[in-house]
Amino acid sequence: MMSAEAVGAGMPTQVTLDDLAQMAAADENHRYELSPEGVLSVVPPADPDHALLVSRMFAWFLTNGYGPEQVVTDCGIDVGGGRVPDLTVWAEGMPPRRARSSYAGTAGLLLAIEVVSRGSEVIDRVIKKAEYAKAGIPRYWIVERDSVTAVHRHSLNVETGEYEPDPAGAQPIAWLLTTVPEVS
Repeated sequence: MMSAEAVGAGMPTQVTLDDLAQMAAADENHRYELSPEGVLSVVPPADPDHALLVSRMFAWFLTNGYGPEQVVTDCGIDVGGGRVPDLTVWAEGMPPRRARSSYAGTAGLLLAIEVVSRGSEVIDRVIKKAEYAKAGIPRYWIVERDSVTAVHRHSLNVETGEYEPDPAGAQPIAWLLTTVPEVS
């Protein structure tokens, strides 16, 4: 096991997307993300409940006609920094493509979904929401791990550059998974 001192001594002064990609490739036990301001986040892999929620949504999109090149899990995207949404949905014929480093650009990205985990609440609800809006991602969904697994759906208001909540409000995932996805 490597000590914290050894890890710290090997860290670059300023982390780039290339550095981030190398760290992620070398370490399957953590997820690495980088804010546009250069703040590095290191989190453990998803727990089984988190992974099952993502899997259920992935299957829901596929069952409703979205292809495997449109619905992608854990795809790093370049939003000025490197973020890794739990699930992304891309326009037909516009799958994720490398932008800077190994992170995909946002061309064709219709929806980013984050499942809130303990420790990521502020990042998912506030920070990523602002970063994704600034990057022009048309839709952002936040999945809460509460008693009903509420899904908060947001659409980008192009005039204000901010997300607006769905007028219907948050919906339980059980209800959402009985509907047809509306993200195009």
